[in-house]
Amino acid sequence: MKKPQRKSFLVFGKPYIGHEEIAEVVDTLKSGWWGTGPKTEEFETAFAHYAKAKYALGVNSATAGLHLALIALGVGKGDEVITTPLTFVSTANVILHCGATPVFADVDRETWNIDPKEIEKKITSKTKVILPVHLHGRPCDMDAIMSIARRHKLFVVEDAAHAAEAVYKRKKIGSIGDITVFSFYVTKNIATGEGGMVTTNSKKFAESMRIMSLHGLSQDAYKRYSVRYYRHYEAVTPGYKYNLTDIASSIGIHQLARVEKNWVIRKQHWETYMHAFTSVPELMLPAAESPNTKHARHLFAILLRLEKLRISRDDFVDQLIKMNIGSGVHFSPVHLHEYYRKTFGFKKNMFPHAEFIGERTVSLPLGANLREKDIHDVIAAVSWLAGEWKK
Repeated sequence: MKKPQRKSFLVFGKPYIGHEEIAEVVDTLKSGWWGTGPKTEEFETAFAHYAKAKYALGVNSATAGLHLALIALGVGKGDEVITTPLTFVSTANVILHCGATPVFADVDRETWNIDPKEIEKKITSKTKVILPVHLHGRPCDMDAIMSIARRHKLFVVEDAAHAAEAVYKRKKIGSIGDITVFSFYVTKNIATGEGGMVTTNSKKFAESMRIMSLHGLSQDAYKRYSVRYYRHYEAVTPGYKYNLTDIASSIGIHQLARVEKNWVIRKQHWETYMHAFTSVPELMLPAAESPNTKHARHLFAILLRLEKLRISRDDFVDQLIKMNIGSGVHFSPVHLHEYYRKTFGFKKNMFPHAEFIGERTVSLPLGANLREKDIHDVIAAVSWLAGEWKK
């Protein structure tokens, strides 16, 4: 088989942008209200409705949202938060920002999500929060996780950075745990460049996070400056600068309106990949969806059967890049990063399932703006590499 080669580079995670977003941003720029204002309020209202949550708060990143969530739940020095090692480092970093200790529980080898049985093993008198990550958009086993949390009187904060469209047993992700956090980073299914959303059904948590999201002030900027009379405000807590701008929300409003339509296209591309790669024995494919759940299909990742190949995962990714196919690694386990190794003494083989996946995972281009030809170019490149480097 001749080596395939695209003429142009296929960008991994390129956002889908329409004329509606551009027009809305121009309208916002002309309005003079660039900060947190009416467009953000509109976006929050629409997202709360979409997520089936009572409250939604726009923030400038999912990382900021996770930090606010943990603070609202009173996480601090001496506390422990249980999470997965197979995630982006920000999930664990925010635990440290609160002065607490991250405790990792290994993942399930089939779903790649945190294993509830492993969570149960890690609970101590210091545990305060369970922080599951819906990896790649696949919902975690929330029934089991919520049951564990209730038995041990723990809070649940869901990292749904990948999971805007996800549904678990007919319940929308965003309406199950105590607090859920979404990402609108440029590569996400809903993209605003940078940004995020926090949802909750608790008025107390919602109000606390809103105050903390803008310097700890008693009135946010929109309420302070858009009224016709002066309104005094006070700093009621030393908060943060985590608010979402109206420029970002102008994009988000239309990204959200289009997200389900885009999901259908992503699902079609996903199924094309699955059908093509089933006949490639050097690859392991994502598990099927559980009954009554909906995978957000944010990332399509394969695992390389390294025992059948003469190439490492990193070299495989490099070869794809040379063939003009963008790809990514989601993720290298957090406990093996330098800071976590040196600070907490983590070593290889401590979380074998996460490490197995982390050594083999390759994320392939998946997006509503991709053409069928793009998907077939990816299939051709991956299949050729697997055949060329098989043992």
